[in-house]
Amino acid sequence: MNGPTDIHAYLAEFEDIPGTRVYTAARARQGYHLNQFSMSLMKPENRERWKADERAYLDQWPLSEEQKQAVLARDYNRLLDLGGNIYFLSKIFSTDGIPFAEACSTMTDMTFPEYRQMMLDGGRSPEGNRSIKGGY
Repeated sequence: MNGPTDIHAYLAEFEDIPGTRVYTAARARQGYHLNQFSMSLMKPENRERWKADERAYLDQWPLSEEQKQAVLARDYNRLLDLGGNIYFLSKIFSTDGIPFAEACSTMTDMTFPEYRQMMLDGGRSPEGNRSIKGGY
């Protein structure tokens, strides 16, 4: 990098990785309250309030409507786009009784058994998954 103005170009390169959302400072700022909500589910009393009325519990947090809708839909890819951190979001699927790997499979075009087998076989191939603009 040649100077401080190049930081934006550098960070923009992170958006060029197919199927990957790099958790940048900008995403952290955007998702602060979303991640705090997720972490609140670590307390049993909060999980009970959440299970009793998800929307009412969400409305206690200063989330955008788009974030709330993504939580209610359990659209984890969208939540990542909206600043969610997968380790914080895991509190949601844990509360739902879904194992981490199974929840991750919902972020792919694979069934859980297909996703599990792919991971057992060594994970996603880097071929075709290195650059959106470069096509490789």
